[in-house]
Amino acid sequence: MRLRTAKGKLKVEHSIIDGVRDLLERLLKLHPEVRSVIPGVIRPVRDARGEVKVHVTVPTTNGWKAIALSAGARQELFISTTYSREQLEAALRDCLPRTRGDSRVPG
Repeated sequence: MRLRTAKGKLKVEHSIIDGVRDLLERLLKLHPEVRSVIPGVIRPVRDARGEVKVHVTVPTTNGWKAIALSAGARQELFISTTYSREQLEAALRDCLPRTRGDSRVPG
């Protein structure tokens, strides 16, 4: 059995759905309060079309569980951080890919 490998703070045990890897790498680079991210199992869903979306769901022992939606699939993300739910949601929004006409100021 192959053990989990680490690429910096992004621990890859499973594949990562399209568009989510870049988001997670930006999150880890721009927010040192995020200690690590462990992507979980990928499951197909009907309502995961369009741009990447991430919803923070429940607290865990050392951070938060989140659900990423993209490319017809959902993936659990276990995020180890000292951030509150609101701080993590803001950090994730900040790291989402910019779209045309997006008025957000780059970080």
